[in-house]
Amino acid sequence: MAHSHRGLTPLTDKAVPPGRYVPFGTEAHPPSTVASGTEWFGPQDLYLFNEGSHLRLYEKMGAHPAVQGGVPGYHFAVWAPNADYVSVIGDFNGWDRGRNPLRPVGSSGIWAGFVPGVVAGQCYKYHVAAPGGFAADKADPFAFTCEVPPKTASVTWDLHYQWHDESWMKNRRARNAHDAPISIYEVHLGSWMRQADPPYHSLNYRELGEKLARYCRDLGFTHVEFLPVTEHPFFASWGYQVTGYFAPTSRYGTPQDFMYLVDVLHQHEIGVILDWVPSHFATDDWALGRFDGTALYEHVDPRQGYHPDWGSYIFNYGRHEVRSFLLSSALFWLDKYHVDGLRVDAVASMLYLDYSRREGEWVPNQYGGKENIEAIHFLRRFNEEVYRHYPDVQTYAEESTAWPMVSRPTYVGGLGFGFKWDMGWMHDTLRYVSRDPIHRKYHQNDLTFRMLYAYHENFVLPLSHDEVVHGKGPLWDKCFGDEWQKFAGLRLLFAYQWAMTGKKLLFMGGEIAQRREWRVDESIDWHLLQYAPHRGVQDLVRDLNRLYRTEPALHEWDNHPNGFEWIDCADAAASVISFLRRGKSCEDIIVAVFNWTPVPRWGYRIGVPGPGFWTELLNTDAACYGGSNVGNRGGVYAEFVPMHGRPYSVALNLPPLGAVFLKGRP
Repeated sequence: MAHSHRGLTPLTDKAVPPGRYVPFGTEAHPPSTVASGTEWFGPQDLYLFNEGSHLRLYEKMGAHPAVQGGVPGYHFAVWAPNADYVSVIGDFNGWDRGRNPLRPVGSSGIWAGFVPGVVAGQCYKYHVAAPGGFAADKADPFAFTCEVPPKTASVTWDLHYQWHDESWMKNRRARNAHDAPISIYEVHLGSWMRQADPPYHSLNYRELGEKLARYCRDLGFTHVEFLPVTEHPFFASWGYQVTGYFAPTSRYGTPQDFMYLVDVLHQHEIGVILDWVPSHFATDDWALGRFDGTALYEHVDPRQGYHPDWGSYIFNYGRHEVRSFLLSSALFWLDKYHVDGLRVDAVASMLYLDYSRREGEWVPNQYGGKENIEAIHFLRRFNEEVYRHYPDVQTYAEESTAWPMVSRPTYVGGLGFGFKWDMGWMHDTLRYVSRDPIHRKYHQNDLTFRMLYAYHENFVLPLSHDEVVHGKGPLWDKCFGDEWQKFAGLRLLFAYQWAMTGKKLLFMGGEIAQRREWRVDESIDWHLLQYAPHRGVQDLVRDLNRLYRTEPALHEWDNHPNGFEWIDCADAAASVISFLRRGKSCEDIIVAVFNWTPVPRWGYRIGVPGPGFWTELLNTDAACYGGSNVGNRGGVYAEFVPMHGRPYSVALNLPPLGAVFLKGRP
């Protein structure tokens, strides 16, 4: 395997791509002469690390191929400031704790050294001993790959890969822009599609590549979002209990295999978003927790450093070196893996010191408040650095409270995210569709309330994995009624999601009307597609994505007041709502009408912006989707009959539990 020393190449030898960060000190020494820690780290590296500003620690810390005195091997570096002895143990030295000791690098807290003869693919750990009798064998926090769980050793590796996604990378700014159509397919890699024959193992990264890319392209999704791929020991944690912040899980292959997956998706014009988890980390004794016998990465006080809901440690965002670690992890995935966005998990748990804690179980900030000032500063810094060095990507916040300006720039006091998940829309809408239609007229505000806050943030409308587990049931079963009504209700729900302002996110299985909860150790029930109603839902999602991509009115003003206007939100008695979506051109107008009851509405009149023929672009009750085919025979002519404050109106046949999209040229 060819060795890559990209991060250590002198600046005079290789051009630096525009907008890419290069740490100070990298020009001090070519990799072939690197020997000890003091030679490996430039003085600026140590300064930035201890200051909390080093953004590419992965090029310095961990295990890297190097040469000393003409002898190839690996250079190792780990942060353990409380230790009084650190050594590298592994396949190359019989796991002998005394064979390859590391040396401290100044007063930085880093231990480093060169081990000759080490090659890529060998298992290793750090033996860390500290005053008071502490001793532990720890996995490398900066490992690029690890043993397949439940084994826990880190593995020496080289990240060289020949990419073939130049076209995507050159043009992705437009694909990730706020006025672009962004329709996200959320995927758990281990359970999206599994082997057809026993033992039904998960597909690997390379097997997934073409299958997932072609599927997403066929259905019209613009992006995929992966539940965390960072290494995690417990499969059923879905990746949210992380032990390797620089390692894609080895369950599905090597780092290059994951690069191949991203590469293939890009070649099919599908963007890749990673779920990134800086909110908490796993407590396994071989990983980050109590790394050198002290609370190194986490807070020492369990009221600040331990998460009671998830049984995990919470990062100490006020510690400079921890900030360098996390910032480097974020930029690592954007740099080495060409990722197009990061979705930050559980932001609310970072922002509030009293999150999920009772009185007396949390420590107020220096002003006596519940806001986590250090986490706020970290999140702002994270977003600033991501957009400074990768202005063509996006960050997404899963933030479940009313914290203001999550997706507003830091220079006006915001957190700086590109988008925020609209959890309020998700809860209100799912509550509404679960109600008996006869009672929905009393709960119209579940649908209309959102527009009071719709432009406070740049929203994504999520129907995510969290809504189809832990006894919540699948989306199909959330829809009230008998089997026919459930299918019609699900099609109506998706049409409403795609028509509403905001970007779209749907968890895998929803698009085929999965009829049971998601199970992390089983595949999606692909066999359901042999049945017409399930194929009908999938066909509808495909057509919704096509309209969303091709009709500017449905995406250009997704998070701007210009893009939306109620026609009628007050007809609670009929449980019907109607609104306009507008594009930047005055000619781009879509009318969307939703009947939330199983009763057809014949000749239902709504006001429209102008005269002429209004084409029926989509009807969720069409026979091809499994509906009853109540509709408008391709469209209707507007009449000079005032309605809803407009001089023109149309009389529509509204299908039962159905949505109709119309397009005209006023």
